Amino acid sequence: MRVAERDGGYRDSNGGRANTKGPSVSSFPTLSIDDFKGAFSFDDFFQNIVTDVLPPADESKPFDGSQSFGNGSSVDSGGKGNDFLVGQPFAEAGVLLPLCRDARSELVELCYKVDSRLENLKDEVSNYDSKHEQKFAELENGVAALFESFSRLDSRISGVGQTAARIGDHLQNADAQRKAASQTIDLIKYLMEFNGSLGDLMELSSLFTDDARVAEAAAVAQKLRLIAEEGIGIYGGYSGQQKSGTNVTPGLEVAVSNLQDYCNELENRLLIRFDNAAQKWELSTMAECAKILSQFNRGSSAMQRYVASRPMFLDAEIMNLDARTVKGEFGPGGVPNVTKGLQSLYKEIAETVRKEAATVSAVFPSPDAVMAILVQRVMEQRVDNVVANILPRLSLTNPRPMEDGGFQEYLRILAGSYEKTQELAKELHAIGCGDLDVEGLAESLFSSHREDYVEIEQASLTQLFQHRVAELKSGIGLDAAYPTTAPRLNSRNGMASANTTISVTVVGEFVQWNEEAIARCTLLTPQAATLATNVRAIFLCLLDQVSQYTTEGLERAMDALNEAAQQRNLYSIGSTVSRRVAAAAATAAEAAAAAGERAVRGFMVAVQRATSNVALVQQHFVNSVARLLLPVDGAHASCCEEMATAMALSEASALKGLQICIDTIMAEVDRLLAAEQKAIDYKPTDDGNAPDHRPTNACTKVTSYLEHMLEAAYGALEGLNKQAFMTELGNRLYKGLLGHWQRFTFSASGGLRLKRDVSEYAEFVRSFKAPAVDEKFELLGTLVNVFIVAPDSLPTLVDSSLKQARAEAMRFIELREDYRSAKIASRLTALVH
Repeated sequence: MRVAERDGGYRDSNGGRANTKGPSVSSFPTLSIDDFKGAFSFDDFFQNIVTDVLPPADESKPFDGSQSFGNGSSVDSGGKGNDFLVGQPFAEAGVLLPLCRDARSELVELCYKVDSRLENLKDEVSNYDSKHEQKFAELENGVAALFESFSRLDSRISGVGQTAARIGDHLQNADAQRKAASQTIDLIKYLMEFNGSLGDLMELSSLFTDDARVAEAAAVAQKLRLIAEEGIGIYGGYSGQQKSGTNVTPGLEVAVSNLQDYCNELENRLLIRFDNAAQKWELSTMAECAKILSQFNRGSSAMQRYVASRPMFLDAEIMNLDARTVKGEFGPGGVPNVTKGLQSLYKEIAETVRKEAATVSAVFPSPDAVMAILVQRVMEQRVDNVVANILPRLSLTNPRPMEDGGFQEYLRILAGSYEKTQELAKELHAIGCGDLDVEGLAESLFSSHREDYVEIEQASLTQLFQHRVAELKSGIGLDAAYPTTAPRLNSRNGMASANTTISVTVVGEFVQWNEEAIARCTLLTPQAATLATNVRAIFLCLLDQVSQYTTEGLERAMDALNEAAQQRNLYSIGSTVSRRVAAAAATAAEAAAAAGERAVRGFMVAVQRATSNVALVQQHFVNSVARLLLPVDGAHASCCEEMATAMALSEASALKGLQICIDTIMAEVDRLLAAEQKAIDYKPTDDGNAPDHRPTNACTKVTSYLEHMLEAAYGALEGLNKQAFMTELGNRLYKGLLGHWQRFTFSASGGLRLKRDVSEYAEFVRSFKAPAVDEKFELLGTLVNVFIVAPDSLPTLVDSSLKQARAEAMRFIELREDYRSAKIASRLTALVH
């Protein structure tokens, strides 16, 4: 390999100096701009420059463990390098440097050539742009001139078109004027014929006498009338009487009169022809006559004549048949079903009108106007006659008896007929009746019946309520109202006791009547504000009925409680009586207790049903009433307040009765304690037997009785009512037990027995779920400890655990068996002071 040196020489592949001053590279490959076109590769460019200077590397020589490097050093096969360098580090650099300089010179020269060429191209493009802009400006001038020519041409065409249109308009106007003049001449001629002698129609043109030209004659006659009556501005008909001469065009008075007579005569001829064609059912002839008659007062005479000739308006038997059809449908029990009868009749009327509509459409040029007259006649004659027949006027002072259905039957017929009539009106409107407000016409048929509707509705609800209450008092319908209650005689008024119990079924009937009434009110009162007022009045009837019925039922149930109390007081005896009398009194007291238990259970059932009835009313209010009150501000809140007020009386009766129930229960508790509690229970004899840790017999019977009685209370009461009742009963039980135990003397073992009773009572009252009662009985459990502890411990007990109940503790301590013997009073002197 030959390596160039710095001084221009180069070494051979063995490291020797081959030529110390070799010739410099003076010949360099000529570069061309084309060499840089396309994909230029610097590696190929460099290889092309140095390919003649640097020898190719011998890559086929295998590696033999000793390699010479370009820097002149060598490494033997043992891996050790020589300590000196042979020759210069890169001998070929001297050769490559001139090449690179020549390449740079060539490249710079090429850059100059490219810049020169670019300048030339730039000048050429600039010249081309100048020529292009000049040519473009010339084209714009030419286009502007062309557009100007087009504009002048368009203006010229437009002007020619307008001229042609004006000419055409003039020609049309001239032709129209010619025709108008010709017609005017004819009209003047005809007018002169009619302006002859008054009443003389014999010398008229054939136009007015030829039956084949009736349509043309009618049109001409109408034009002549307009001309003759122009002075007074009458359009569409002449009254038939001569007007003041000051308002009629002078000289045409005779023409006006003759034309009126002719038009009347012509109209009558056409009506006769129309009637004859109608009898033969010649629709084409009828249509022709109707078309001509439409020129006379818009054809109203033909329309009225056709409608009036319909059989349903002429035959009186049809009217009688309508009434028989309505009352011919029967419901359960043979009672006429007026609503069903109306539906059948209205279906027949709608079919008849539908058939007439087909004929009217084929005959008359304005069928809507004819149908409006026909439908109005149907509503005002046939429908109004039926409504008046089935809805006679009622008087609130002379009510309809319940045997005939009462007010409710009348209201049902009113609602049914109103609904079916509205359905008929909608169907007739769908068939077609022009601009006639047929639904408003149907409304007007019931206007007189709706004036006092709300008062009749309230009277109906009152009548139903009074009738149902009378049935209950007489024992009618008790099986349905009280299916599980067997009747028995009430000792006070002889009525069946079953009717003293409140029934959810009966109140359900009240609610059902009210729902039906509100549904009717919604149907018959379309205005939202009026509807809210009427619904409120109807709902107030239900509130009054339920409040009265519930309150009376609670009061009757309360009477049973009072009777039981009177029975208890009747058999109260003193202590100084014989054993026989005492036994009889005890038996009577047990009977009175049984009566009291039945009365309490009966009142609890009444309260439960009263609560259910209130829930029924509230649910009815939410479902059917509340949404109807919203359109009127304050109506909903006012109605809620009235509902609360109406139920307040029943609630007061319920609370009063519950208090009597507590009195009754506590009276029996006092009786059981007095009868079953023995002095030996709390002061047992010392017989050597083990202490009895069971509750006393009195405690067991009292808790058993209370548990038995509270089953009814748990089922009847809920929420705050239940909590208040249980709290009051617990407080009364606490006070009753304190009073009861004040009658006994307690030993230490008796105190343990008492503590066992107190634990039993405390465990029982936990089922009341009344925290205040639980606290009292917990304190009572601590209080009875005064009978158990030693006398020396009493001051500590009273001053610590019983500090809040010191008065009760002092009274209980006095009941200790050893109160005097142990001189406990002196021990507690410091506590008292």
